[in-house]
Amino acid sequence: MALNRLSLNLSTHNTTTGGTRKDTSLETNSSEIIVEENDSKVDIQSFKDDPSKIEAMTVHELRMTLRSVGILAKGRKHDLVIALQRFVENQTVGCVIDAVEDYRAQQTERDSNVSPSEGETEAAETKFLTPKKRQSAKSGCNPSRTKKKVSSEVDSSIVKHEHGVELMQKEPWTVLAHKKPHKGWIAYNPRTMRPKPLSKDTKSVKILSWNVNGLRALLKGFSAVELAEREDFDILCLQETKLQEKDVLEIKNSLMDGYHYTYWTCSVSKLGYSGTAIISRIEPISVRYGVGISEHDSEGRLVMVEFESFYLLNVYVPNSGDGLKRLSYRITQWDPSLSNYMKELEKLKPVILTGDLNCAHQEIDIYNPAGNRKSAGFTDEERQSFETSYLEKGFVDTFRQKHPDVVGYTYWGYRHGGRKTNRGWRLDYFLVSGTIAEKVHESYILPDVGGSDHCPIGLVLKL
Repeated sequence: MALNRLSLNLSTHNTTTGGTRKDTSLETNSSEIIVEENDSKVDIQSFKDDPSKIEAMTVHELRMTLRSVGILAKGRKHDLVIALQRFVENQTVGCVIDAVEDYRAQQTERDSNVSPSEGETEAAETKFLTPKKRQSAKSGCNPSRTKKKVSSEVDSSIVKHEHGVELMQKEPWTVLAHKKPHKGWIAYNPRTMRPKPLSKDTKSVKILSWNVNGLRALLKGFSAVELAEREDFDILCLQETKLQEKDVLEIKNSLMDGYHYTYWTCSVSKLGYSGTAIISRIEPISVRYGVGISEHDSEGRLVMVEFESFYLLNVYVPNSGDGLKRLSYRITQWDPSLSNYMKELEKLKPVILTGDLNCAHQEIDIYNPAGNRKSAGFTDEERQSFETSYLEKGFVDTFRQKHPDVVGYTYWGYRHGGRKTNRGWRLDYFLVSGTIAEKVHESYILPDVGGSDHCPIGLVLKL
């Protein structure tokens, strides 16, 4: 069956580099994507209704359909089928640009050795090429100069599909990005991997946790109200707020309504540094700040709230720092002290620990494990301390329990635009006492939420 004519009836919005939005219409007679084959029409909705139609298409038909929606169609039939299935699932129109492999390889090596550090505040911006700019890039690029200078727009727009199909990725986290992936590993996709919500008559609590990398800066372009409306969480835990005590009242009054119980701790040893907070619409029984050891508690790294059926600890674990100057303190003092504190609390009721733990525990938790063996957050010492301080003490990594073979990151460094190509680290966790691990309905990541170099993570616990 030959594919003679293909028309797209879809209106999309692009953002120009100046920040304004413009409409891009492709035969905007309706809001559907229509494929015309000879005299018969098949729309994208038909693929959703009957996915087997995609597998029944010939290689030529698959390629023509993919190219028509802006996907560079290369590879075997199996690859093309997966690419079209992904497009239908996403309901988005992609764009096509040729990858400059030498440049991407160069970027990969540069990005792979960047470890997270406290205090990064560079802004990252994703830019997309218009068709006119794409054509210019194709025709005007000098291959001999590729390694020296390539438009950053090209780098930010393309990601290589794990099956060899080039895509303009609006959701780069759905592409498996790992230097040495193991067989069976897959990319995290919250749209398909999150379970159905619990019924309204099921008693539960929903907690979000987020390293905001400076709350003042975040709130300049971010609405906490919108996040609350979208996620409908009961409790929000924040790390690295970078607030001083004098700023707290102003900030907490500007966040969102309905969350009347807020608890903040700020660094007093270094102003405008670290800091954690818990914002709740459920009134806690009690609140404590720190672990009770002055050496650990001057940087505002821990808030604990007690509820009827559990303790919730929100923590920002110290980064081992440039040159690993705080590594010894981290693994010989901080980690054991926090672990002991958790075990003492656990004698009374189950414990939930959340926050930026500043450690990618396993190789699946970091894009480039081999290149970061001596980087803060992935040293053998930190990973072993994570194991002995938490997991061997009976606490469960809820995301890994729910998704044992899933590559999902929560941190992407600003420095080399790792978020655009999903070259990241999983540094943020929900750890729970083993006694309530089976009550975890959902442990998830929200990679589409920007504003920080980390993204929020979530936990839904049945009570």
